[in-house]
Amino acid sequence: MSGLRLIVGLGNPGPEHAQTRHNAGFRFVDALAERAGARWRLESKLFGEVARVELAGQPVWLLKPATFMNLSGKSVTAALRFWKIEPAQALLVHDELDLAPGVARLKFDGGHGGQNGLRDTMRLLGHGGFHRLRIGIGHPGHKDRVVGWVLGRHGREDELLVERAIDAAIDVLPLAVAGDYNEAMKRLHTSRD
Repeated sequence: MSGLRLIVGLGNPGPEHAQTRHNAGFRFVDALAERAGARWRLESKLFGEVARVELAGQPVWLLKPATFMNLSGKSVTAALRFWKIEPAQALLVHDELDLAPGVARLKFDGGHGGQNGLRDTMRLLGHGGFHRLRIGIGHPGHKDRVVGWVLGRHGREDELLVERAIDAAIDVLPLAVAGDYNEAMKRLHTSRD
C-alpha cells in the first residue's frame, strides 16, 4: 500500500466553530501546517482551503473542506480527482465520540460510525477505502446529547488531552506518509492511553 498524499481535516468553517469538539480534524491539519510553516489558501474548485507540506521527504496536500461537515465528500472527492490521488492514499481526520479525549487512533476502511463527514465521503466514493485518524472527544453519555456535545467546547483538561493526542499523531505521520502504516499505528496506539 502506498503512502499518504492527501490529509483532510474534517470540520465546520467559521470562527464560531473553530474550537468545538467537532472541529478536531481542522485543528489537526492546522497544527500540522503550522509546524511545517505552510500557508493556507482558498481553492474554490476544491471547495475548501489547501496547503502543502513536506513529510518524510514527500509532498503532501492538506485540505480543509469549506462545505460544512455534512457535505465534506464534495470537497474530498474534488481534491482526489484534481490531484489524481487514490482514496487509499488519503487520510481523513475527524472527531470520534467513542474514544476518550487524549486518544488518537489510525485505521483503514470501515464504516462511518455516524460521523457525517465520513458518511458523505463514503456516499460519493461508494466505499470507505481510505485511512482515518480518529481523535477522541469523549461521549456525553446519552445519544440525545450528542449534537450539543460535538458543537460545544472542551473543558481545559480535555483540551490539553486533545492537543497532546494531536501532537502524538503528528509525530507518527511521517511513517504513514512513507507507507509504514503498521509502525505508525503501533507507535500511536501504544504511546499512552
